[in-house]
Amino acid sequence: MDLETGIQTGIHQNHVKKESWRTVLTLAYQSLGVVYGDLSTSPLYVYKSTFAEDIEHSETNEEIFGVLSFVFWTLTLVPLLKYVFIVLKADDNGEGGTFALYSLLCRHARVNSLPSSQVADEDLSMYKKDIISPAPSTFSARLKSTLEKHRVLQKFLLLLALIGACMVIGDGILSPAISVFSAVSGIELAMSKGHHEYIEVQVACIILIALFALQHYGTHRVGFLFAPVVVTWLLCISAIGVYNIFHWNPHVYQALSPYYMYKFLKKTQSGGWMSLGGILLCITGSEAMFADLGHFSQLSIKIAFTSIVYPSLIFAYMGQAAYLSQHHVVDNDYRIGFYVSVPEKLRWPVLVIAILAAVVGSQAIITGTFSIIKQCSALGCFPRVKIVHTSSKIHGQIYIPEINWTLMLLCLAVTIGFRDTKSMGNASGLAVITVMLVTTCLMSLVIVLCWHQSVVLAICFVLFFGTFEALYFSASVIKFLEGAWVPIALSFIFMLVMCVWHYGTLRQYEFDVQNTVSVDQLLSLGPSLGIVRVGGIGLIHTELVSGIPAIFSHFVTNIPAFHQVLVFLCVKSVSIPHVKHEERFLVGSIGPREYCIYRCIVRYGYRDAPMDDVQFENDLVCSIAEYIRTGRPGLDSADEDSAKQHEEMMVVGTPSTHQDRIQVCEDNDVANTETASTSELREIRSPPVIRPRKRVRFVIPKSPEIDRNVRDELRELMEAREAGVAYIMGHSYVRAKQGSSLIKKIVINLGYDFLRRNCRANTYVLNVPPASTLEVGMVYHI
Repeated sequence: MDLETGIQTGIHQNHVKKESWRTVLTLAYQSLGVVYGDLSTSPLYVYKSTFAEDIEHSETNEEIFGVLSFVFWTLTLVPLLKYVFIVLKADDNGEGGTFALYSLLCRHARVNSLPSSQVADEDLSMYKKDIISPAPSTFSARLKSTLEKHRVLQKFLLLLALIGACMVIGDGILSPAISVFSAVSGIELAMSKGHHEYIEVQVACIILIALFALQHYGTHRVGFLFAPVVVTWLLCISAIGVYNIFHWNPHVYQALSPYYMYKFLKKTQSGGWMSLGGILLCITGSEAMFADLGHFSQLSIKIAFTSIVYPSLIFAYMGQAAYLSQHHVVDNDYRIGFYVSVPEKLRWPVLVIAILAAVVGSQAIITGTFSIIKQCSALGCFPRVKIVHTSSKIHGQIYIPEINWTLMLLCLAVTIGFRDTKSMGNASGLAVITVMLVTTCLMSLVIVLCWHQSVVLAICFVLFFGTFEALYFSASVIKFLEGAWVPIALSFIFMLVMCVWHYGTLRQYEFDVQNTVSVDQLLSLGPSLGIVRVGGIGLIHTELVSGIPAIFSHFVTNIPAFHQVLVFLCVKSVSIPHVKHEERFLVGSIGPREYCIYRCIVRYGYRDAPMDDVQFENDLVCSIAEYIRTGRPGLDSADEDSAKQHEEMMVVGTPSTHQDRIQVCEDNDVANTETASTSELREIRSPPVIRPRKRVRFVIPKSPEIDRNVRDELRELMEAREAGVAYIMGHSYVRAKQGSSLIKKIVINLGYDFLRRNCRANTYVLNVPPASTLEVGMVYHI
């Protein structure tokens, strides 16, 4: 089984009750390359970063044994106990990560930050899955009510999720730098003094440039190498570790006792506390176990970690400690790096394997950064960017050009600016521990709101893991001037961008809602302006899920003509990872039947890939046709409540999901159309034409006789589809209204306006063909 097939199998694992052991073990093997690349390369730099300056390696070995004890218990408590046995169970319909936890909480407590959310979204099958309302008298019910009532708490929850997302992006910059630089640091053992530093930086920069330059090919194109490289690396470091243990100090296992942590802190005191920032690096990449859950099964990730990754890392760290316990005089130029404990004859082969493993680990972090930015963008918290899906089989494999080159420049700047693992380690450690603290806080809410467990259990979870992580966090923050300022600065910039974009988008949506045009107003414009209906389908893109946007009345007032069929199209994201294709289209009508005005809401999950334009157009037209045939209320313009009833919407399947629904057939000429068989299916055809052209037919399944009005409406829709589809997009210029505060003017007129002018347009994000696009400009004073 290749990587694509295996991961694709893992995507749907949460919907299958029983998996074969062969499938589970295959996924476990493949997860080694995708999930554990970063975590497995941490032995390259942990000891070197820990003993950089704060503590010294003395002949008593209390320091090295204390560090080993801290490493062992940190690996046991955080990745093994916290993530493998607890956090992995808090998946969002099979997806993991910071935003998956936030999405889960949004559905259980209705604290969704998306302004376009509807009650109809709660009818989605994946939305309601595993959601059970708590008993009214429980603490869970009271906490849910409090969150739903107070907007401040909802904003704080969103802010917490954004902090975690920003730190993940920061980790995407720092982890490749420290992993690759530490891997190539083995060159120093073969270079003369004073020259190796520049060679290391140059080699690291070349590798990083090549790594980012190859991103557009996609992970799946070189994915078959990932698992073998990481497996080889883990076997290599574990074998070297076992050799060092038996050759240098077989009694090193005694350092696993927590008593050595006490001795370490007692002897080193403040220096030992500050050195925890280096020890923290042993768990870099642990968050990937949860973030990449959507590609694999929980069981496969647990098996891979407990059977291979965890014991290999423990042997590697014990082996290094055993070697160092017998070598107290180490050249200051080499410090206490990984390669000094590798036998001389194996150093060059190990160096090559380490570089390959570092590249694999960096690749996984970069891909994870792309995924978190896509989720932020889908939930309206990041400017629109170009998202390229590099694999048709693996839904999570994406490439974002703008982010890729930004990450590369920042990564090179970190490598060239610091040129040592100490500062890089301080920066990376703070980013890693902040994400873990955010996960701990969100998990405590999940325990109460989603799992309906006792609040005492949630408090114990926070106190136990939160205290442990807060200790590491304090040791990382104290290194602010020694490199820890980098993730804080990067997170501040990304947080500023996210908050400005989210605030501006929310205010713009509120302006649209307040300035909607009623159906009566739209219909009354016809006689006064002499509006002409032209052939074709007009798709008016709008963010609104109800009402007619002001930008359309602005368009009609200036150009009194629109298409014979109008569709107000809203493409939106919902707070679930995936929307089933059969539930994607929500269709309704606006106004009386003869006006042929419809509304279509297309719903995507935050991990879904948009359809291409041809498939999208066909599914959209077929959904409207099916709505006309089966779901449209039989009302005319004389009904008093027609406007209200015509706003009712229904979920309509498409030919892709229902073979028994209306389908679109296209013929290249008249002759082909006239000779089409109708023995099994009845067809509605457009009137014959004189010159040959592309013809469109609706193929309708056998059913009771279709009403005459329905047949006429379907024929008009078919003729409009045959004439072509035009996309009418709003291009708004947003300005702060008069009387606004100075801060709001700066945020809207400078910040939000700059982001809007430099982000991708709606036409690009929606795969709209440029030749069919018409943009309508309008100034928004918000």
